[in-house]
Amino acid sequence: MAITDWPTDERPRERLLKFGAEALSDAELLAIFLRTGVAGCSAVDLARDLLQHFGGMRRLLAAPQAEFSEARGLGPAKFAQLQAVLELARRHLAEEMTAQSVIDSPAATRRFLQAELRDRSQEVFAVLFLDNQHRLRAFERLFYGTIDQASVHPREVVKAALRHQAAAVILAHNHPSGVAEPSAADRQITTRLCAALDLIDVRVLDHLVVGEQIVSFAERGWL
Repeated sequence: MAITDWPTDERPRERLLKFGAEALSDAELLAIFLRTGVAGCSAVDLARDLLQHFGGMRRLLAAPQAEFSEARGLGPAKFAQLQAVLELARRHLAEEMTAQSVIDSPAATRRFLQAELRDRSQEVFAVLFLDNQHRLRAFERLFYGTIDQASVHPREVVKAALRHQAAAVILAHNHPSGVAEPSAADRQITTRLCAALDLIDVRVLDHLVVGEQIVSFAERGWL
């Protein structure tokens, strides 16, 4: 049965408008994005099948284009639409941080970094560049690959801090394994970066390691 044949108060779009998006299941939210099902399968049924096929919402959202586009009911157009939605969400989070001090909104900072880094398949080292009121001036992904002293160059971080006229920074990188426990190399490169940035009077407020959880160097007393 098509969703248009369902009782009005059971249709995902109408339920969202009446109760808010948080009241919907993952399948119902995905069904609104899909808009239509396939032959013999409503959009909600198709959404349930896709969530089962990919192993959940996060894996579906993080799926590479080829894998995503091969799934029933999807394709390159849907992939492009989804990437646009995800980028809008990231930019919304960035605007939220720009409007207030990151010190006053640590939850927003963590949400932003999780959206940017958590589901990436390789390690990415990034920096939040802040003004003297600790509001976001810029976010840059600077280095890719295994994070160690050979791949993260303090000189480049210093150049970027000067370019953005930053007064402070928050360092961040992800662990694709999902285990956010910092390594010895993570601690060593943090020490080097703190020393390099101190030469230009830029404070390192924190280094956040993103996995399934987020580990804060500042909270552990390592800065």
